Amino acid sequence: MSSTLGTSRPDQASYMLRAAAGDAGRAYKRRMLDLLDIRAGQTALDVGCGPGTDLPALAERVGDGGTVIGVDRDPDMLARARERTEDLHRVEIREGDAHALPVEPGTVDRAKVDRVLMHVAEPADVLAQLHRATRPGARIGLAEPDWDTLVVDAEDLGTSRAFTRFTTAEVVRNATIGRSLARLAERAGFRVETVLATTPVFRDFDAADHTLGLGRNMEKAIAAGHVDRDRGHRWFAGLSQGPFYASFTLVTVICSR
Repeated sequence: MSSTLGTSRPDQASYMLRAAAGDAGRAYKRRMLDLLDIRAGQTALDVGCGPGTDLPALAERVGDGGTVIGVDRDPDMLARARERTEDLHRVEIREGDAHALPVEPGTVDRAKVDRVLMHVAEPADVLAQLHRATRPGARIGLAEPDWDTLVVDAEDLGTSRAFTRFTTAEVVRNATIGRSLARLAERAGFRVETVLATTPVFRDFDAADHTLGLGRNMEKAIAAGHVDRDRGHRWFAGLSQGPFYASFTLVTVICSR
């Protein structure tokens, strides 16, 4: 059903591709791959690969003698990933859940999990699966937002704060996973080497509405009784008139096995 505020929910593949194509998305992804120090001939694993956004870049780094494994449980995502990598013979697309990775133990040299742990049932179990799949000396990159840090500038500060609280409590399953990444990685048996925090900034209202779900999530907040309808609609209308600002914190952790 289309939202009466803002854009309707985009299909997940289009959403992920657009988020990755923005300046902030390209920057943190490139930095993660650089820090992973992926080398020719290695096996690289992308857990929750989605429509295959990062698989070509991984394939370029492992070279002709390496292997890239993309894992996702969504058939639509897998189909998009196969289309994106059909000419890359060193890329394998496998259907599977992050809680039960379809990967032989001790066979992965490099792995990444990018904005996936915020959605899974048990992040600690996914990290345990990564520990099982990786070799000694492997490097792992984790990147997750901390939605508690979402800020949306508006004259009605109270409604902006209510929007963030609703997003954290009701919209995202593991909304504060970003701040917990280093702790969870250490508990899974990894050695944390680098922790980075970046702040994606949105100045364009339409881009923010698409990525952050300003309108569609405000509709949910109104329906759930967290925000008065008239107040929520005034808040959204004010945002659309600009100038606009929103941001959140994205945490990247690089660790080794």
